[in-house]
Amino acid sequence: MLQRDYTTSQLDVLEAEAVHIMREVAAEFERPCLLFSGGKDSIVMLRIAEKAFWPAPIPFPLMHVDTGHNFDEVIDFRDRRSAELGARLIVASVQDSIDQGRVVEETGRRASRNRLQTTTLLDGIEEHEFDAVFGGARRDEEKARAKERVFSFRDDFGQWDPKNQRPELWNLYNSRIRKGEHIRVFPLSNWTELDVWDYIRREGIEIPSIYFAHTRKVFERDGMLLPDSDVVSRGEDEPLFEAVVRYRTVGDMTCTGAVQSTAVTVEEIIEEIAATRITERGATRADDRSSEAAMEDRKREGYF
Repeated sequence: MLQRDYTTSQLDVLEAEAVHIMREVAAEFERPCLLFSGGKDSIVMLRIAEKAFWPAPIPFPLMHVDTGHNFDEVIDFRDRRSAELGARLIVASVQDSIDQGRVVEETGRRASRNRLQTTTLLDGIEEHEFDAVFGGARRDEEKARAKERVFSFRDDFGQWDPKNQRPELWNLYNSRIRKGEHIRVFPLSNWTELDVWDYIRREGIEIPSIYFAHTRKVFERDGMLLPDSDVVSRGEDEPLFEAVVRYRTVGDMTCTGAVQSTAVTVEEIIEEIAATRITERGATRADDRSSEAAMEDRKREGYF
């Protein structure tokens, strides 16, 4: 008698949950959008959106909050991938927010536009009247993110209150909002960094080249390797040197560090991540090293 294996893998379960979440949003909300930066988490979200609505096109636009200080490799990938899918890409520019006087640019050695993204993001949501926004945040990233629901309510100021969240029972999600409010939706909530890379391997997903080991000019600050760039302020006591590095996460160059690595394939990256005890954001994001409370405050203000 023919024996069939109906075992469902962990990735199958995570993918099915994410597909269900995306279809639920498409059914319940009028104007959703997907935050797409060209980073690995948003790339995985995009693949899940493809699967959720295939053979129809993705039924919502993509939006990127661009600080103007992003890595060229990632921006090029963002533009090319969205064009391949025929998806509408909205770029919300931090530089435009600065020019309009909505935010004030920081100065000094540690100046960064990363915190300025909050205003630009909320302005973009208001301008396009988005009522649901898909984000790639995962609960394993740090403690403040671990407090989020899958459907995370934001009031009409874009603020999040972790002590007054709506209950989520199993896979029953509360989508009720009033005009001006919106929901941040996290389909990858239950994924880990290792799950993301396993999925990239299984699906054969293309990713930007800076995720793989390459030689780059960097300098060290607070135990992190920051890139040599016109937009990154470097002191005389911070000499440049060449190193073989890769990026575990990508974002604003001023606060995103590289890690020393020789991994040039997805399989080697998976082996590397499986052995490390340092979290992704703890190893590579200067802005997330301050404290759990500081990160939670930023989320209350509307930061993703």
